[in-house]
Amino acid sequence: MNRLARMILLVAALSAVAASVAGASPPFGQTSAVTTGHTLELTPRFLIGGQSFTEGTTPWLAIASGSATLPAGNSVEQWDQLAADTVVKAGTTQLEGFQYMAYVSGAVYNAVISIQGGYKSWGPKIKPAAAASANAAAIEAAYETLVHYFPVPRAAGSPDLDAAYTESLAAIANGSAKTNGIAVGRTAAQHMMLLRTGDGLTLPIGSTSPLPVLAPAAGLWRLTPPAYLPPQTPWVASMTPYVLRGGSALLPPPPPALSSSAWVTAFNEVKDLGSATSTTRTAAETNIAKFWTANVVLQYNEALRDFATSRALSLRKTARLLAMVNIVAADGGVATLSAKYHYRFWRPVTAIDPTSLKSGGDLYGVGPDPNDGNTATLEQSGWRPLLVTPNHPEYPAAHGVVSSEMAEVFGTFLGSKQINLTIHGFDPSGPPGNLNATQTFATTSDLRTQIVNARVWGGVHYRFSGEAGVTLGQAVAKYDLRHAFTAVAKPAKRRHK
Repeated sequence: MNRLARMILLVAALSAVAASVAGASPPFGQTSAVTTGHTLELTPRFLIGGQSFTEGTTPWLAIASGSATLPAGNSVEQWDQLAADTVVKAGTTQLEGFQYMAYVSGAVYNAVISIQGGYKSWGPKIKPAAAASANAAAIEAAYETLVHYFPVPRAAGSPDLDAAYTESLAAIANGSAKTNGIAVGRTAAQHMMLLRTGDGLTLPIGSTSPLPVLAPAAGLWRLTPPAYLPPQTPWVASMTPYVLRGGSALLPPPPPALSSSAWVTAFNEVKDLGSATSTTRTAAETNIAKFWTANVVLQYNEALRDFATSRALSLRKTARLLAMVNIVAADGGVATLSAKYHYRFWRPVTAIDPTSLKSGGDLYGVGPDPNDGNTATLEQSGWRPLLVTPNHPEYPAAHGVVSSEMAEVFGTFLGSKQINLTIHGFDPSGPPGNLNATQTFATTSDLRTQIVNARVWGGVHYRFSGEAGVTLGQAVAKYDLRHAFTAVAKPAKRRHK
């Protein structure tokens, strides 16, 4: 069934729900017919996932083992890995990929929290008809969301979601708790789909969108070698955030003027340290730059699963961390691309080598940008960075934003800047796309410092862009974490006289 057909069925199924809560304020500034502050009664009166289940009183079971189909971990961890692998195999760009991860994470979080409580729900809280399995709810929410956004046929190498779904549910004893949990999970997925309808997501995956054509000028971003790919997903900048009030709400200040000493310092630093043929950059710095060429969706979702396993987090806490990581990153992606396409500042390869312009010109014209007009910088024909330059504007650095957000997320979750977070990255001695190298970051500052350095050493960012990214990422995370995923105080016990 294609996505349009699924959405038509979804809207029909939820029309009564939407009508019952229409007119109230939507969660976190979104526009939708479904809103927070409402508790929905659920009575399972339909087949779930094409299966029927025997009524009974068996309580939910903990699922914590891997198998031939399922990854290791509890059910939230398992379906996080299945989701991340599905999203990345589909060919999403990294900031685009977090949008899809947020759909799944938000649905899973709301399903689990609706049953186990303890934290503020995202969207309307769902009240099951009776005792319900939180594992079944998490599985159903993840599965229904994934098959909606990634219908068959899926990309080669994608996980077999149907087999994983059958195996996941088979590990839970049949009975009313399982049936009720599945009902909660399905409703959580439906709420997510309805809440995010019209959010700006654009198909096909990885697509570009038009940009206003600007006259060549010093400092203007141009398409970059070697592939001169079109602008990467400018439409993400216009997506509806999950928690932020708008993508441009935290717009950073502009990059330094080309006449400033800050520009001169940054230009000369990346020209020297970031060159493919640099004799100043050390072997260790080269490896660190390459470490961060790994896919960040895979990196940080693996980090959260490792974190959850090493600390034996409960299902509820794992679901909360899952949502924190991916929804904050999704909001950060909107804020990042909003800033990037607002400033459209040139990448180092364009500033340092004016001859790097695509032969025959690009969407901005046939001539190169004028040089910066600063006598303290010296262009160099043929200069190339260590890493391939991503196909979106320079400022602020996206890796700085995402990694700073993750530092804030894990620091907030732990209530400490001492995070001891292990992250997997690219090992230059391994196969393409591997995550075989690991680094452990003792503090939030360690992670933020390295990501700024790494992008300079890679030759793809000026230092001020990395620093602006770190500042923006921290601001996005702080805002989101103040307004979502917060603990709910237990009601005070009444005293009987």
